[in-house]
Amino acid sequence: MTRERKNDPPVADSSRRSFLNKLWIVLGGLAFVEVAALVLGFFQPRKRGEKEGDAVGMVEAGSVDKFPLNSVTAFVRGRFYLARLEDGGFLALSRKCTHLGCTVPWVSKEMKFVCPCHSSVYDIRGEVVSAPAPRPLDLHHVFIENNIVKVDTSRVIKRSDFRAEQVVYA
Repeated sequence: MTRERKNDPPVADSSRRSFLNKLWIVLGGLAFVEVAALVLGFFQPRKRGEKEGDAVGMVEAGSVDKFPLNSVTAFVRGRFYLARLEDGGFLALSRKCTHLGCTVPWVSKEMKFVCPCHSSVYDIRGEVVSAPAPRPLDLHHVFIENNIVKVDTSRVIKRSDFRAEQVVYA
């Protein structure tokens, strides 16, 4: 009889082992739910929440004379760049890269927009100079009334190439 009792596992070890097995199952289930939530969140579209002070509608940029030829001015509130071309025309370019939507800064020394995410390069007119961007930067409507430049940021114009009629003159 004593031999049979020595071969039997102790009761305390089996209860501890079963507790740890149940704990691993619960933790594994939680990890699976977490990963599933992350994957589902990745595939759902972003909700665009407008904060107070965000520009929606018409943004008054300023007088035509305020913008020197061949220059780019950033409008943080309106989320666009106002480019004044060499011939005096204006373009309101979106700050979003057409590749993956990163904010594209203007590098004045190089006279180019260079995307920090994947190195897409655009010229002052928003045309693609270096890929992977598939198309030029999007535009906003520019209006010039009484020598004042105004930009309508409520609508984005997607374009496939640069055309001369996109430029607005005073």
